[in-house]
Amino acid sequence: MLRRFARFQDDKQDHRVKNKERRPMRNASAGKAGKASKPMAKPAKAGLRDADGSVSHKPRGVRPSEGEARTPKPADVPVAADSARPPAEPQRTLIVRTGERPAERVPLILESQGAGDFHLIDSGAGEKLEQYGPYRIVRPEAQALWPKALPAHVWEKADAIFTGDTDEDGMGRWRFPREALGETWPLSLLGVDFLGRFTSFRHVGVFPEQIAHWSWMKERVETADRPLKVLNLFGYTGVASLVAAAAGAEVTHVDASKKAIGWARENQSLSRLDKAPIRWICDDAMKFIQREERRGHRYDIILTDPPKFGRGPNGEVWHLFEHLPLMLDICRELLAPKALGLVLTAYSIRASFYSIHELMRETMRGKGGLVESGELVIREAGLDGKTPGRALSTSLFSRWVPK
Repeated sequence: MLRRFARFQDDKQDHRVKNKERRPMRNASAGKAGKASKPMAKPAKAGLRDADGSVSHKPRGVRPSEGEARTPKPADVPVAADSARPPAEPQRTLIVRTGERPAERVPLILESQGAGDFHLIDSGAGEKLEQYGPYRIVRPEAQALWPKALPAHVWEKADAIFTGDTDEDGMGRWRFPREALGETWPLSLLGVDFLGRFTSFRHVGVFPEQIAHWSWMKERVETADRPLKVLNLFGYTGVASLVAAAAGAEVTHVDASKKAIGWARENQSLSRLDKAPIRWICDDAMKFIQREERRGHRYDIILTDPPKFGRGPNGEVWHLFEHLPLMLDICRELLAPKALGLVLTAYSIRASFYSIHELMRETMRGKGGLVESGELVIREAGLDGKTPGRALSTSLFSRWVPK
């Protein structure tokens, strides 16, 4: 579903890039002065037709649905893609789970103080001052209730300021008080290169609070005694997918926004991961996971970062409180026998982390393991990026791990 419906929808659908963050609305949600923006990556070529007539890129025996794509191999023979709309998906109901609920660890606060080209400089008075590579950026932040710690002249030296609707998914515009800036600029996190972009929904192509989850995932992929398969739902601009692929995982990235997928593929080229095993799939997340369940496909790690509200490519509607239980239920069925984790992040909702914590524990009844839930926070790091300050809460999360 729209991954950050507000993060970058194609104007109104061309404004986002959504899920994505899967928190953009996170399904929905990419130059720099003196430097030209790099060209967008070329779209993937159409693949071969399967026996049933559908188009396939033949990713390891998986028959992708319309909208799925991966980096084509030289042996692929391009043909015209089938333009017919896919048939309606059969209804899937919740499975009645039995057995003991997993053990729990609450509250768990996962903290990031920045990484790579990002750190939080200061916050307060409903705003946050961030460093993204060479740029100092000011954006609204409703949870910054305290006074600003740094003097006004520091904030006044910002390169870009978002003005307009202060709602998480509200539209607005960027103001550049020092000099006009290009739409995109290069960034790097956890060894992955990607583009920052000034979008009309105040987002810039990455949600740095997710560094905690990405670092956790990266470590597990790198230390596993076997190749791992990672599913990234509401994948937004693909930073998490690229971190997983760079660590050695086989990745399936799903987002409902064509612009988000295009941005993600461009980031893939910037990171020199063109040959990495990544499937880029533009599809409604719920429809995709139901097909994966019927196909019997399984994943070792699943990341899901749904928006509060969103729309899929064919008008499908996503409501977090209505559809989240079924989504998690299906994700459980997609976990491999030796799966290492199921991660849920939730932004911009009026709820306690206990809500998604108890939902995750009910979903994982009889599965054993541990459910740990709490909040993702970013610690202020000052102008030098090394001076710890206050912690800014950004989102809720719940994570199941086998033990």
